[in-house]
Amino acid sequence: MFTGIIESTGIVKEVISRGSNKTFWLSCPLANDFRVDQSVSHSGVCLTVEEIRGSDYRVTAIDETLQKTTLGSWETGTEVNIERSLVLGSRLDGHFVQGHVDTTGKCISRVDKQGSWEFELSFPDKFTSLVIEKGSICINGISLTAFNVGKDRLTVAIIPYTFEHTNLKHLNKNNLVNLEFDMIGKYILRAKDNASR
Repeated sequence: MFTGIIESTGIVKEVISRGSNKTFWLSCPLANDFRVDQSVSHSGVCLTVEEIRGSDYRVTAIDETLQKTTLGSWETGTEVNIERSLVLGSRLDGHFVQGHVDTTGKCISRVDKQGSWEFELSFPDKFTSLVIEKGSICINGISLTAFNVGKDRLTVAIIPYTFEHTNLKHLNKNNLVNLEFDMIGKYILRAKDNASR
């Protein structure tokens, strides 16, 4: 479980294809604090730390993950948002994030607002009921607030700190992002569907 508050970024150092899986070696300032078998969010995707060598560490993504996220396009030099799992008893500054990406979204536009940035994103309209105006959404592992919500699109505003300290600074028109919709909304929708049967 995560909060969507990014602690650091990591850089992909090596990509190794093994059958339908991909193994990634990343370098990150937090790696010395990791432990093998720990769950870490990588741009919103929960991956298990398999090996640590100083400031470098290894994770593997299986085919299911590669198909539903942007990880299949990672290459040497890709910057990745990093968050360690939530510690019980600490402040929850974002929202509850599982690290289970639902789908990818596409950047439709990037607007420099002279002090902040706005990104409009499109997503498959089958997820329409999981996005609400001023509701939480996780984009590349970042807890953000959606507005101007439509059937298949939404907008988020990015403050300078988030822009500078995450990989959103590299996000441009037509780039893909990982999306995880609000977990509470999913449970409410499921309960509603079950009640109507």
